[in-house]
Amino acid sequence: MRERTIASHFARAALGGAQRRGYDYSGLLEQLGISPELLDEPRARIAPEQFTRLIQALWLALDDEHLGFGQGPSKPGSFAMMCHAVIHCRNLDRALNRGLLFYSLFPNAPRLTLTREDEMIRLSLDDSQLWDPDHFLTESLLVIWHRFGSWLIGQRIRLEQATFSYPKPDHGAEYDLLFSCTLGFSTTKSSTDQSSLLFHSRYLNMPLLQDERTLKHFLERSPADLLSRPDDGDSLSSQLRRLLSRDSSRWPDLEAVAAHLHISPQTLRRHLREEGSSFQELKDNLRRDIAIYHLGRADLSLQQIAEQLGFSEPSAFHRAFKKWTGLTPGAYRAQEF
Repeated sequence: MRERTIASHFARAALGGAQRRGYDYSGLLEQLGISPELLDEPRARIAPEQFTRLIQALWLALDDEHLGFGQGPSKPGSFAMMCHAVIHCRNLDRALNRGLLFYSLFPNAPRLTLTREDEMIRLSLDDSQLWDPDHFLTESLLVIWHRFGSWLIGQRIRLEQATFSYPKPDHGAEYDLLFSCTLGFSTTKSSTDQSSLLFHSRYLNMPLLQDERTLKHFLERSPADLLSRPDDGDSLSSQLRRLLSRDSSRWPDLEAVAAHLHISPQTLRRHLREEGSSFQELKDNLRRDIAIYHLGRADLSLQQIAEQLGFSEPSAFHRAFKKWTGLTPGAYRAQEF
């Protein structure tokens, strides 16, 4: 219930390859309950499961797991076969190298490499040959390989750095959901640049905790759902979101949260400012996501949702929700999730 929602940008970006292929996806969007109004509103958000279904539907419609962004298609089932090829490896090192070897067998597949830098490992993607104007495939491949590796060893691989071969995009604020670490963007686009993730080499020696049985369940929704999950990292913003999610009925103020963390309110404000956030923004984003969760279901009335989110009356909730997303609560509820 407390999952973060997905910016409408990612749904529009995911459809870019289909548009390039001349595929009419209007019927598919209607089937998934994604209205043109939602898609066209930059502030709008969609539920994670809705985004997962969109990605899976596009794979089948385009017959391409790279959604039209690669040099050539990646047939549906390729990712699953790669998973079966690595699931019995002894440790993460062997699994990642075997997985990358699998994709290297396809001439048109994006090139990913693992290199050692002292105590660190860099996973690099050559994105120079991709048709990827919104960087959707670049983001997706890095996210998928990071979260797939984390799933294999049963713990989150802490990222030290994520670097990108392009300047910070307009949706750059969303990168906190994708890569919870230090971010670096190129000032110019060069054909030699690569996008990459950096993490400690200690993870490579860790044994795989998954098997054929858990893989079967994993593949029912992956890798699409790997894209719809936030990277719940170590940032203060992530910690606060988890703290606030535990009991949204009381909505503690900044002073109460600072006391819980044993720091002063001023220190809390400063740390959040350094992360490019604020307490009010975090709280509003969480309330927005909880509202979208309930609006996609028939479990609560608009008045009950407003009360749960701490609004004194539905009209105040209505105004706040429209400010957050650009759409009214009724417009969201009208969609069939």
